[in-house]
Amino acid sequence: MADAKTLPPEILLYIAKTLDLPLHALVAVIGLLNEGGTVPFIARYRKEATGNLDEVKIREIEEKLGYFTDLVSRRETILASILEQGKLTDDLKARIEATVDRSELEDLYLPYKPKRRTKATIARERGLEPLAQYLWNQQATGQPLMEFAATFVDADKEVPTLDEALEGARHIVAEMISEDASLRKALRQWMFDEGVIVSKRSIDAVDEQEKFKMYYDYREPVKTIPSHRMLAIRRGEAESVLYFLIETEPLRANALLRPRILGLTGDWTPHLELAIDDAWKRLLNPSIQGELRLELKKRSDTDAIQVFRDNLQHLLLAAPAGPISVLGIDPGLRTGCKVAVVDETGKFLANDVLYLHTSKGAAAAAATTMAALLAKHNVRAIAIGNGTASRETDAFVREFLREHNLNDLFSVTVSEAGASVYSASDVARQEFPDLDLTVRGAISIARRLQDPLSELVKVDPKSIGVGQYQHDVDQRQLQQSLETVIESCVNRVGVDLNTSSWTLLRYVAGVTERTALNIVAYRNERGRFRSRAELMQVTGVGAKTFEQAAGFLRIRGGENPLDGTAVHPESYPVVEQIAQSLNTSVVALIESPQVLSKLDTSRLSSGVFTVTDILEELRKPGRDPRDRFVAPSFSETVREIADVQPGMVLEGVVTNVTKFGAFVDIGVHQDGLVHISELSNRYIKEPAEVVKAGQIVKVKVMSADAKTKRIALSMKALAEPARGAQRSRQPQQKSAAPPSMQEKLAMLSTKWKVS
Repeated sequence: MADAKTLPPEILLYIAKTLDLPLHALVAVIGLLNEGGTVPFIARYRKEATGNLDEVKIREIEEKLGYFTDLVSRRETILASILEQGKLTDDLKARIEATVDRSELEDLYLPYKPKRRTKATIARERGLEPLAQYLWNQQATGQPLMEFAATFVDADKEVPTLDEALEGARHIVAEMISEDASLRKALRQWMFDEGVIVSKRSIDAVDEQEKFKMYYDYREPVKTIPSHRMLAIRRGEAESVLYFLIETEPLRANALLRPRILGLTGDWTPHLELAIDDAWKRLLNPSIQGELRLELKKRSDTDAIQVFRDNLQHLLLAAPAGPISVLGIDPGLRTGCKVAVVDETGKFLANDVLYLHTSKGAAAAAATTMAALLAKHNVRAIAIGNGTASRETDAFVREFLREHNLNDLFSVTVSEAGASVYSASDVARQEFPDLDLTVRGAISIARRLQDPLSELVKVDPKSIGVGQYQHDVDQRQLQQSLETVIESCVNRVGVDLNTSSWTLLRYVAGVTERTALNIVAYRNERGRFRSRAELMQVTGVGAKTFEQAAGFLRIRGGENPLDGTAVHPESYPVVEQIAQSLNTSVVALIESPQVLSKLDTSRLSSGVFTVTDILEELRKPGRDPRDRFVAPSFSETVREIADVQPGMVLEGVVTNVTKFGAFVDIGVHQDGLVHISELSNRYIKEPAEVVKAGQIVKVKVMSADAKTKRIALSMKALAEPARGAQRSRQPQQKSAAPPSMQEKLAMLSTKWKVS
């Protein structure tokens, strides 16, 4: 990572201007990053130094630093290469040092870059460069072109005719034109502004499901084509169904090139015109098309990754049901529904199988089994995976709860995306070495209801299924980007030091995977942590790790009540000063935060941002920033796509948000699509303005095609399209089961002869 001393001042000024930042804030962030500071830590606990920059801005700085560090390194390599060739002039050096664009830097280096033998290289080897320079200079020398060109005809030098001499000279000129940095920049911008993406169906293409039918003969401007359509065309090309090119107006290219090259008219003019045509068709057009194709991919990748980031963030920050015992069901037809029960801490208690669909009396036997589990383990909620047979299972569970009047026990259908990946992972094997994969999956489903964040961090985010063309984008960029989302979410919520798994702890600021494993090992050996300070006794936790991590780790019921809050240990003296100024204790301050209204903050020694955060935390110590949870209740039972009829109004959960719309689970195996045009009565630029992954929405069915498995939905068609979107998901339960619930479970135990 570069620092403020190694990056040239002009680049620091450029970054500050581009990101609209004060220079001192930029320099402060660079310094903190180079000292080993993490983005969550800097954003939360170094606001005085940065001027209250948020995580987004700090990550933008981090990204710019990486870009310009690479650019400066590349620039030094290029300058050294040109200097070694003896061609580095003061003017060229100044132009190279002034550029802040990687493409422009490579354009400047292009004439000096070692290359394979080209037509121009061969012509130079045959001694034709003076003739090319004659054409390029466009100056009358007193000797006609043909007479001068004749002096280069020499059979021994493989230039047997006058035409071949002139052709070789034109090849050199064409390469000179193609390597002109200013020309390339102008043409690149022109092609971006006026070029058109044209996709066609490949000859003998096989597209049985007609996935790419829309793009068989498709045109859209380069400048405005959205990422999802560009990625779809690229995928079609990768599958040999489509091919595409960037179409431009040839006469327009000539109109741009000729005024920049042609000067005085002379006998050289026709040859220069031929060289210009050759340069455009053979060199410039293919080269710039390749550059733009790459740039379009990068742009599309960035947009698609941002969609994935947003969806993942919404899922990770989904409201948790909290510390309640849950029965998780991984639905199935022939093989039965795998069931697992976990207690309020997520500890595995029991498992079984419910055979709902194998015989006529299967449901009664399944009810017996479920009743036993509910009664024995005081289950408060049932989580049903949304895979195969989920709606059949959901209908069975709801009927069971209604029949036995278990109003205080709720059931929820949760996304099981990635659960199978987790169940076969090393993490799952470490947790449950003796359990079958299907049981591990049911446990994961149950835990997802309790705390989506804690469970989803165990799964490769690419397996969660909320991306847009996720397998087509740059995988390294995608992985890095998603890791930052997880890190941000984990640190925003905070982590319980005494109950969290190492898979969650590893995302805490400053904590590595090895350190996370050491923390769990220490906890297993010596019992729960009593204070944050005790963390320093863990192998691998030094002063820097403690500084970065401590504020994000929580200890409930520890020796110091501040250890259960987001107040950093370095600010404990400030809290003590606050308590002293109010003539109370820290404990009393946390228990009765209303006394803070009497505080005179002007007497405190810390900065205003730090004090503001401390006071906010003391008013709601250890608060969870996530929404309240409400279990969805599907308004109409549909099990198969054949049950879905136009005009139906259904309630569902948004499973994925893309650039072109939102996918909604309405209770069948195939999610329906609410196109962006059907999301709202007002104009919206992005679907994310209206919906987010995990939201409960009401939709109207516009069409349903069982053959293509496509369901078209609308929110706009409803009188109150935003009503469902305003509901949040959080359980309506108390911390312990009410007596009436226990009585009902006891009645179940008697009815079904549960031991």
